[in-house]
Amino acid sequence: MTKPESLPAAATTLRELAWLFGKLGVTAFGGPAAHIAMMEEEVVRRRRWMTHEYFLDLLGATNLIPGPNSTEMAIHIGHARAGWAGLVVAGACFIFPAVLIVGAIAWVYVRFGALPEIAGVMYGIKPVVIAVVLQALWGLTRAAVKTPLLAVVGAAAVGASLAGVNELIVLATAGAIVAATRGMRRPSAASWLPWPLLGVGAAGATATAASVGLWPLFLVFLKVGSVLFGSGYVLLAFLRSELVDHLRCLTESQLLDAVAVGQVTPGPVFTTATFIGYVLGGAAGAGVATVGIFLPAFVFVALSGPLVPRLRRSKTAGAVLDGVNVASLALMAVVTVQLGRAAIIDVPTAALAAVSAIVLIRFRVNSAWLVLAGGILGLAISYAR
Repeated sequence: MTKPESLPAAATTLRELAWLFGKLGVTAFGGPAAHIAMMEEEVVRRRRWMTHEYFLDLLGATNLIPGPNSTEMAIHIGHARAGWAGLVVAGACFIFPAVLIVGAIAWVYVRFGALPEIAGVMYGIKPVVIAVVLQALWGLTRAAVKTPLLAVVGAAAVGASLAGVNELIVLATAGAIVAATRGMRRPSAASWLPWPLLGVGAAGATATAASVGLWPLFLVFLKVGSVLFGSGYVLLAFLRSELVDHLRCLTESQLLDAVAVGQVTPGPVFTTATFIGYVLGGAAGAGVATVGIFLPAFVFVALSGPLVPRLRRSKTAGAVLDGVNVASLALMAVVTVQLGRAAIIDVPTAALAAVSAIVLIRFRVNSAWLVLAGGILGLAISYAR
């Protein structure tokens, strides 16, 4: 592999990569933005493995491909520092500790989930998770909705999602509209209206299956990992559509539990797949779900890594990404409302959600600590009753 000029001449050993990303896999709480900030501190400031500019180039590339951004950053860094072996080692070491932790929690959940103590913990965690998603929406929307066109596309995506249009159609159409409109020299007011989104019929499949095997489970998570743009929280929309509405093998309550576990544990939010896989198919289900959702990230980084400079300069790619991101936020908003109905069921849970949202937005508290506090409060409330 030819090393870019912005990288130091000395290569990084696989052992160094394994140690760094294994440590981050155990300690990186707070979601993708926090993970990437920790990587920048370790890779650019402390170890000086690359310049800040090159780090930003890699970050820009992750925003142009589907998948979990922080995991893809780990894979990009590994590839840049130690070639193809580094690509695998860095990504696997960032993912594996979180998978082990989530798998252990899933085992406890399946074995003891009906106990009052566990029910009490989840009772307090679920409304906090809703607040965490709201906080992510708050920050991401301000960054994503940069023009009136994007605002209109986002609003139409909300309407299309509520009407039952398939998530992939919503994302693809939004990206195409923004790219096409920016390509016009003088777009008219009518061209700002996202007609394709409004005209597409409901594409949601009718649920016919009550259970799911390992192969269908693998395919569900492979598809999600292959097409999911935006924040990891968009995962909620896809999983709800596939597993709750379509296959009907997961309840909304179980989905919220899975997201809660993904929040309170370190590492990628996509380890939610590990939890769901274990609930649906035991250890084998956890394995196929985990491989399915993370495998595309390795493939996309391997393909896009050499194209980083071109991707960063492409106006068309940037326009498509803007449309896809605003549609992703629309999906997040719709699914948050739907899941909120299952999480906020009384006055205490409503208060927990409201206070959590205020604390997150106003004081920027680490979400992992807030989720932990929610679990403790939920347990205390359940004992007080």
